[in-house]
Amino acid sequence: MQKKFFKFQPYWKTEATPTNNNEHETSVDQLRKASVSRKESGTHVDTVVTTIDGQRYDTKELDHDPDFSETAEWAFPIFQISRKYPKTILSRLTYNIFQQSELFRIFKVSPIKFFNFFHALEKGYWEIPYHNRIHAADVLHGCYYLSVHPVRPQFGVVKSPDSLLPAPLPQAASIMSQMSTLELMALFTAAAMHDYDHPGRTNAFLVTVEDKKAILYNDRSVLENHHAAESWKLLNKSENHFIENLDPAEMKRFRYLVLEYILATDLKQHFEIIMTFNDRLADMDLQVESDRLLVGKLLIKMADINSPTKPYGLHRQWTDRICEEFYEQGDDERRRNLAITPYMDRGDAQVAKLQDSFIAHVVSPLAQAMHESGLLPILPGLETSELMINMQHNHRKWKEEIEIETANYEPTCNGGSVNGVIEEESASTSDSPDPRRDSPSLDSELSQ
Repeated sequence: MQKKFFKFQPYWKTEATPTNNNEHETSVDQLRKASVSRKESGTHVDTVVTTIDGQRYDTKELDHDPDFSETAEWAFPIFQISRKYPKTILSRLTYNIFQQSELFRIFKVSPIKFFNFFHALEKGYWEIPYHNRIHAADVLHGCYYLSVHPVRPQFGVVKSPDSLLPAPLPQAASIMSQMSTLELMALFTAAAMHDYDHPGRTNAFLVTVEDKKAILYNDRSVLENHHAAESWKLLNKSENHFIENLDPAEMKRFRYLVLEYILATDLKQHFEIIMTFNDRLADMDLQVESDRLLVGKLLIKMADINSPTKPYGLHRQWTDRICEEFYEQGDDERRRNLAITPYMDRGDAQVAKLQDSFIAHVVSPLAQAMHESGLLPILPGLETSELMINMQHNHRKWKEEIEIETANYEPTCNGGSVNGVIEEESASTSDSPDPRRDSPSLDSELSQ
């Protein structure tokens, strides 16, 4: 069976390997065949769908919406599209990605329940500068980009000790083609859900003020547990339950995967996940469920902290947003007579130093691990991944800003511009352009 993800980019099509003997099929092949076998009859959507709260979606228009023609581009103009669809950016993008990935057809997804859920989900994101429905859509887009483009994983390659020739390059294939469709739907759904009902405050803040969520989750992964639990409650409402056609085993697996992906976005797990991946690298096998789960965690984590890897214009817009959200927490801390978290004080942001450190300590280790293992796409015409190109460019710009500030003895925030420090990362920086020297508290950063 040939599975097409795009009609307009032939090199993204994934060709299934024909086989006449079931015993030679991999576990992934069997999972995909089991999923596909139930979907062959009927159309997957009505033309016009109206949600329970009156939001109207015309699926024919959505199928041909030029605003989503660049969904597979890393420079996807998320802010431009969100201005056009301020209340429905997440549901529209999710529909587009589910369509491109054939998930409606494969799982006989009810269109009304699909739109009921994802529109209710996006309404549950707060109107705050950063952790809003646009960020959720951006993380979903990042997962899609990282999974749909061909990559050449550099693991599990056996080199012959008797040969002087280098090992042949692994065959290029998308991560999407290596995952079961259930795993793929779980990854995309988790990305859309991952910051649901985020209050614009960090885990550390919620613990300090003894917020009821911190008490409920014993001060551990407070927000991530909250996002997962509350969005799952929303999904379980009968009018929203678009996964109703999953059998009990699939339902259990889907829930497990969604929760694992969301909880992986807690930066407390950041280095543990990277180390686990690096330790597993030599024996990594994408035919193994646990290895595919680990790769899925890397994808959603990379998508969640992707701002420094975006073109500078997008990167700077995310910067402004996270800066303002951090400042709002600083204002709240001042009102409560609490110590203001470093770099959340409007009067003393030192943004360039913070971002220099964040890129060096948090984003770069993950990006390097994925790049060196061949998990970052390298598109035709490029010698390396555009994520790495952008990250290196943006990092240089922050270092140049530090040099200018140091020369002028007046550290500034450039009118409030802060790089896209994602999630609950706040307070690590360095006093020199080399963020690996004299960084006062990386642990403090990750605790936020």
